[in-house]
Amino acid sequence: MTKTVRSLIFALMALTLVLAACAPAETPAPVVVEPTATEAPVVEPTAVPTEDAMAMYAPDAVSGDVVSAGSSTVFPLSERMAELFQQEGYAGNITVDSIGTGGGFERFCKGETDISNASRAIKDSEKEACAASGITPVEFRVGTDALAVVVSAQNDFVTNLTKEQLGKIYTGEYATWDQVDPSFPAEAILVYSPGADSGTFDYFVEAVVAPLTPNADGKADVALGEEALLGLEGAQFSEDDNVLVQGVEGSPYAIGYFGYAYFIENEGALKALTIEGVTPNQENVDNGTYPLARPLFIYSDAKIMTEKPQVAAFIYFYLTNLDDNIIDVGYFPAPAADLEAALAAWMEALGL
Repeated sequence: MTKTVRSLIFALMALTLVLAACAPAETPAPVVVEPTATEAPVVEPTAVPTEDAMAMYAPDAVSGDVVSAGSSTVFPLSERMAELFQQEGYAGNITVDSIGTGGGFERFCKGETDISNASRAIKDSEKEACAASGITPVEFRVGTDALAVVVSAQNDFVTNLTKEQLGKIYTGEYATWDQVDPSFPAEAILVYSPGADSGTFDYFVEAVVAPLTPNADGKADVALGEEALLGLEGAQFSEDDNVLVQGVEGSPYAIGYFGYAYFIENEGALKALTIEGVTPNQENVDNGTYPLARPLFIYSDAKIMTEKPQVAAFIYFYLTNLDDNIIDVGYFPAPAADLEAALAAWMEALGL
């Protein structure tokens, strides 16, 4: 605190005491010092935490370990943020495990992790599991992914699919490429997909498969969609996106889907298809025209963040350094309003 600020505070305190002495006893003047049992509470002019309050959350001011697990899609982003956090002076260990969104929530709700990475919002059933352990998930939107539908770079016949065509491939209605389009080869389609623990799988079923598996009322049925995809003969499933990359790039007749970052990392070996004629890129994500764009999240808990300042510090660093790094990783910024809401949720969780 500067000498000028100190002098101003002392002057205000002196003025407050004078006014308090002159005023009627039943209407004490407001003060700017910390409230006591008989003083009026201070009214804060802004919710923004002071520099002194934030100093304890600097990377070089915290110690202890941070354990993070979950989405394979969010994994590259969380891994990048962990590396940068340590470069800024954090001396503890940060573990980032890629086990799928569902697996991440399972561990988080058991109290085994501090942060859960997710490529979809938490389900009500997962919230209930967390509540049973005394954990209340706090959601932080960290970015947007353009789900990439990919084929091998060796594939020279398909460049675009509609969502309906894609859904028919992943329900088995189309088993060979010529069923998709008569001009395509009469070769079996080799299908690759994330496993059922993956948030990417959940999103794909809801957005692409379920509309083709209606219930008795004619409405898209996610459960029937999951059943259709998991029962697809010959389909290869893996929670490891790198396994999917290797499978798709190995055959001109293979197709798969995963987070955009994995496509960018393997762009020379893969080709991203346009969906409904729209290319997965930042412009089309920002303007809302790419049909398979989805939000990315991390979750924690207010008690965890309070008891482990290193967790709160890492999340704050994560949220305030996204714009400089998320595009490099291969994803796209979340809307400004969502990032502001994430920071507000962080402050509220810590009582700032």
